[in-house]
Amino acid sequence: MKSKKIPRTLGSTLDSFLDEEGILAEADAAAIKSVLSWKLKQAMKKKRLTKESVAKKMKTSRSQLDRLLDPNYTGVTLSSITRASKVLGLRLQYFVVDNEKPKQIKKRAA
Repeated sequence: MKSKKIPRTLGSTLDSFLDEEGILAEADAAAIKSVLSWKLKQAMKKKRLTKESVAKKMKTSRSQLDRLLDPNYTGVTLSSITRASKVLGLRLQYFVVDNEKPKQIKKRAA
């Protein structure tokens, strides 16, 4: 009995789908902000710091820190992200990469 070969890809990649829908940049920003918020909250928890104490060390308001920690709010500045990271003992790294389309895996002939 011959087993059926399962194709390696079915349709497009998630990135290409989001790009076709015109929402790739928005989805990337939301994902990055979600991870950033999570990392900052984890660092606060590990160091047992309150929002008030972090905001004070950042020389900002608690409401500004709340926006920074809100995974759905993407309108934060690099300056506030950097200040929060420094206060929490984290090092921030920025990367810019070429916007190349992912290569599709070609199907082999059966």
